[in-house]
Amino acid sequence: MTQQDLPQTPDETPEIEPAAEPAAEAVAAEAGPTPREAELEAEVSKLKDQLLRAAAETENVRRRLEQQAEDRGKYAVTKFAEDVLQVADNLRRALESIPVEGRENDPLAHRLAEGVELTERGLLASFERFGVKRVEALGQRFDPNFHQAMMEVEDPSKPSGTVVVEMQAGYTIADRLLRPAMVGVSKGGPKPAPGDGGIDTTV
Repeated sequence: MTQQDLPQTPDETPEIEPAAEPAAEAVAAEAGPTPREAELEAEVSKLKDQLLRAAAETENVRRRLEQQAEDRGKYAVTKFAEDVLQVADNLRRALESIPVEGRENDPLAHRLAEGVELTERGLLASFERFGVKRVEALGQRFDPNFHQAMMEVEDPSKPSGTVVVEMQAGYTIADRLLRPAMVGVSKGGPKPAPGDGGIDTTV
């Protein structure tokens, strides 16, 4: 048998294919964002910041409006209350002008005083319903937030700085001072104990 008669077999050596080129996306990722992508990211970051600022400002405005509405509800009667306080002052002066002896000895004076007292109590009750309250003064330590000192009174029996005379009642509305109490403050007594509050008026 000659070589020509042998069956021909295909060449079994595999062909070597050229290596695949890196994907375009991988190359772009290694190279970093393009100028356009960087510009878009900066714009998105800026818009996010503006959105957060706008949300914060909106919340602040909402809170301010709520506070203003609450204040209007609390203090709507302030001007009216200031005017009506004069009526309360006149009722108190009328009661103080009736001597105790006269009330005891004169039935007419007694009934008149009772009527004025009843009117005063009704007025003060109406004040309370609208958040207007009388300032505590007599026997209290002098407090410039609620009291206006008009004079000093020599009184060694009281700690210095104690309110011993109330010339005109003071009032608050909600948590604000409507009118300070006009008072006389003691002097010449012992110094107030620390922590009692108020103001030490001794020199």
